[in-house]
Amino acid sequence: MRTDTGQIVHLADYRPTDFVLERVDLTFELDPTNTKVDARLIFHRREGVDPSAPLVLDGDELTLSGLLLDQNEVPAAQYDATPESLTIRDLPAESPFEITVTTFINPEANTQLMGLYRTNGVYCTQCEAEGFRRITYFPDRPDVLAPYTITIIGDKAANPVMLSNGNFLGGAGYDEGRAFAAWFDPHPKPSYLFALVAGDLGVVEDKFVTMSEREVTLKIYVEHGKEARAAYAMDALKRSMKWDEERFGREYDLDIFMIVAVSDFNMGAMENKGLNVFNDKYVLADPETATDQDYANIEAIIAHEYFHNWTGNRITCRDWFQLCLKEGLTVYRDHEFSADQRSRAVKRIAEVRHLKSEQFPEDAGPLAHPVRPTKYREINNFYTTTVYEKGSEVTRMIATLLGRDDFKAGMDLYFERHDGQAATVEDFVKSFEDASGRDLTQFSLWYHQAGTPLVTVSSDYDQASGTFKLSLEQMIPATPGQTAKEPMHIPLSFALILDNGSAAVPTKVAGGEVTGDVLHLTERRQTFTFSGISSRPVLSLNRSFSAPINLHLDQTPAALAHIARHDTDLFARWQALTDLALPNLMQAARDAREGKAITCDPAFVTALIEAAGDETLEPAFRAQALTLPSEADIARELGGNNDPDAIHAGRNAILSEIAKAGTKTFLRLFEDMKVKGAFTPDAASAGMRSLRNSALSYLTYAEGTPARAAAAFASADNMTDLAQALAVLAHRFPDAPETADALATFLARFDGNALVVDKWFSTQATIPGAGALARVKALMENPRFIATNPNRVRSLIGTFAFGNPTGFNRADGEGYRFLAEQILAIDPRNPQLAARILTSMRSWQSLEPQRADHARAALSTIEQSATLSTDVRDIVERMLKG
Repeated sequence: MRTDTGQIVHLADYRPTDFVLERVDLTFELDPTNTKVDARLIFHRREGVDPSAPLVLDGDELTLSGLLLDQNEVPAAQYDATPESLTIRDLPAESPFEITVTTFINPEANTQLMGLYRTNGVYCTQCEAEGFRRITYFPDRPDVLAPYTITIIGDKAANPVMLSNGNFLGGAGYDEGRAFAAWFDPHPKPSYLFALVAGDLGVVEDKFVTMSEREVTLKIYVEHGKEARAAYAMDALKRSMKWDEERFGREYDLDIFMIVAVSDFNMGAMENKGLNVFNDKYVLADPETATDQDYANIEAIIAHEYFHNWTGNRITCRDWFQLCLKEGLTVYRDHEFSADQRSRAVKRIAEVRHLKSEQFPEDAGPLAHPVRPTKYREINNFYTTTVYEKGSEVTRMIATLLGRDDFKAGMDLYFERHDGQAATVEDFVKSFEDASGRDLTQFSLWYHQAGTPLVTVSSDYDQASGTFKLSLEQMIPATPGQTAKEPMHIPLSFALILDNGSAAVPTKVAGGEVTGDVLHLTERRQTFTFSGISSRPVLSLNRSFSAPINLHLDQTPAALAHIARHDTDLFARWQALTDLALPNLMQAARDAREGKAITCDPAFVTALIEAAGDETLEPAFRAQALTLPSEADIARELGGNNDPDAIHAGRNAILSEIAKAGTKTFLRLFEDMKVKGAFTPDAASAGMRSLRNSALSYLTYAEGTPARAAAAFASADNMTDLAQALAVLAHRFPDAPETADALATFLARFDGNALVVDKWFSTQATIPGAGALARVKALMENPRFIATNPNRVRSLIGTFAFGNPTGFNRADGEGYRFLAEQILAIDPRNPQLAARILTSMRSWQSLEPQRADHARAALSTIEQSATLSTDVRDIVERMLKG
C-alpha cells in the first residue's frame, strides 16, 4: 500500500508520452501466491523526442524479476527499478524496440482488490483507474492505446474457465495438470480496460444478432448453482444492445461479450472491453431474493457497462481529468435507456432525488470540484457523483439546448471523429458545435465551475397590457479553489399555467432567447417579458429539472397545489408537492428543536393525499409523491446549525399528521395495490408494490402498532414486500417482539445467501436512535460480518454512516469516533473502500457546533495517522481544509 502523501497532478501539465506503445503481449502463469507475469511491449520513440530520453514505466508494490531489450538481458547499469517505477535508458533512437518485463505478484494477498487478486478461488482484475501498474511495469495512463494478446496458463482443475478481453484464439493442455487459453483484442485500448478472470465458474449463454446480422455470443459467468439468477441480467444485456443500436446506431464489435459476477469488488461494475466484471449484487436476482429496486439496478448497471463499449472503450479519455467524458456521458445514456424501459417521469424523479441527496451536498462542501477537475492527488477519489451524475446532467442540458436531431447529429459526429482515440471534453463539445452551428463556449462553464447555481426568481403581471415579466438572477457560490464565478448558460424549461389549468401561449417574448418551452438564462440578471397573457399565470419553472440548480421562487401553497394538479410535466407536479412539503418539514425541525408543538399546513396534506388517491396517475408516481424529502434533504435545505435529532422528530410528526388525515386513502391503496399472481419485475407491477408499501408505512404511523407490518411480513411472497415489511418493523418498532421475530425469521430463511444477508445488516444499521451504535458494534461481532468483503462492510458500516442521521450523528460524538476507528482499520486493507466510506462526513460543517466539534476531532484523529493511504489522506485533508 502506498503511504506517501501523493503528488498533485495538474491538467495543465499534460503532455503525450515520449514513446508510442504498438502492441502488448501478456503471459500469466497463475499461482495463488506467486503468479508470474511476462509483459512483452513493443514501443517506438515519438517523433521529435530527445534520443536520450529514457522510458519510464509505472509500478505499484512491484519487484522486477527480469528485463529484456529485444530479447537480450538489460545490464543493471542501464535501468533503475523501484516498487513504483522502472526507468530504462540507452534505447534505440528510431526503430521499434521490444521490452520484456517479468514480475511475480501475490493475488491471494491483494486485499486492495486492485490489479490482479484472488477471491473465493477466482482470479480477477480491477485496473481502473491505476490498477494495471500493480500487475506489471507499464505506461499506465488512458492515452496509451494498443492491441493486446493474452496467454493464461493455470491449473486445469482449479481454473477450467480462463478469460480475457477480445476474441478467443484457442486453448489446450499445457503440461501435466495445467492448461492455457489465448485471447486477442484487436481494438486498441488503454491498460485500465484490461481484464483477466480465471477459476471454476458456471455460465449462462445466449446469442444476439446485431443490426448488420452478425451473431454475437453472450456469456454470463457466476458461481456454480447461481446460473438461474443471471437470467434477468442476460435479458437486460440483450435489451441494452438492441436499444443502443436503435437510439445511437452503435453496434457491438467483437464476436463475444462476457460478464463475470464476483462477490469481492470495490465498485459496482467495470466495463473492460468485451469482459465486464460485476459486483454480483448487480447480476444475481430472483423473486425470492431480489427487490424491485435490485432488478432496476441490475437493468441500469448492465446497460451502463455495455454502453461504455462506445462511450469509454472505443472512445476513451485522454487523461483522467476527462473522466466525465466517459462516466457522465454513459450515465446519461443509461438513464435514457431506463426511462425508455420504464416510466420516464418516475425515472427522472429518482435521478433528481439521488442528485440532490448525494451531489448537491458534495457541491456545497469541502469536497466540491468541477465536473472536469483541474488537479487531483488521488484519482480514485474523483469517481464522484459530480463526475457521474452532474456530468450526466451536463450532457442532458446539451440535448435540451440543441434538440433531439442536432444532439443525435453531434453524437454521430463525435463517434465518427474520435473512434479509436483518447478524447477530451473539448473534442466532445466541438462535435456538437460543428453539428449544430451553436456556440457552446459559455455553456462549457458547466464543466469548469464547481458549485450548484442558485437562481432567484421574481415575477410581475400587468393586467392592462397583458404582460408577464419574469426576472431571474443567477449566483454560483464560492467553492474550494474557485471564488470568482462567471454567469452560466442555464436552460430552464417553463410553463405559464392559467386558472383553468391550461398553458398560456404568449404572442411575443422579449428579454432573451426562448426556444419552445425553454428559456435561456445567460446573464447574471435577466428579465423576460411575455406578451398576450390573458390573466396572471402560475409559473412552473425548471420542469423536468432541465438544469441542476437550486431555485429560489416564492410561491404560495395555492400556486404549488395548482401546479401539482394541472402541470402536464409529471416531474413538475412531483416537485410542487415536494416544495409544499419542505417548508412544513423545516419548520417542524425548528419547532422540535425548541420544544414547540408541531403543526402541518392542511393545504399540503390535502394536496398530497389527493395525489396519492388520483387513479389517473401511475402507482409508481404516486409512491414517489408519498415519499417525503429525507432527513438529509431537510438538513440540506436548512443550510447549517443542524440538529439531526430534531429533524428526525419533526419529520416523524409530519408523517403522523399525513397518516391520520389520509387513513382511508391508505387503507384503500393497501388493499387495491396488491399484485395478483406470480411475481414479475415489470415496471407496472413494481409501481403497485411501491405504492402499497408506502401505504403500509403510513398506516403504521396512523395505527401505532406493529400488527399490520408483522402480518405483511408473514404473508409476503416476494423480497420486495418482505424487505419493506421488515424495514417498517425495524425502524418504527425496533423493540417490539414482532420485530425480533421477523429479523430472526429473515436471517434463518436466507442465511448463506450473502446478498440477502447484506440486506439484513443494512436494515438494522439504519434503525434510528441512540441505540444504533451499540447495535452496529454488536453486529460486527456476528460471525456473518466479514471485514474483508466490501459489500458486507458497506452494508453495515457504510450504511450506518451514510444512512442513519440520528444514530451516526450522536450529540456525544461517539458515532464519529467509531467511524474514525473503522477507517483506520479498513485503510491498510482497502484504501478505496475506506476513502469512500469516509466521505459520509462531507457535510460535517453544517452540523450544530457541538456535533461539528466532535466531527472535526474525529477527522483530525484520522489525519494524524502516520500510515494513511493516499486515498484517505486526500479526503480527510480536503474535508478539514474546506
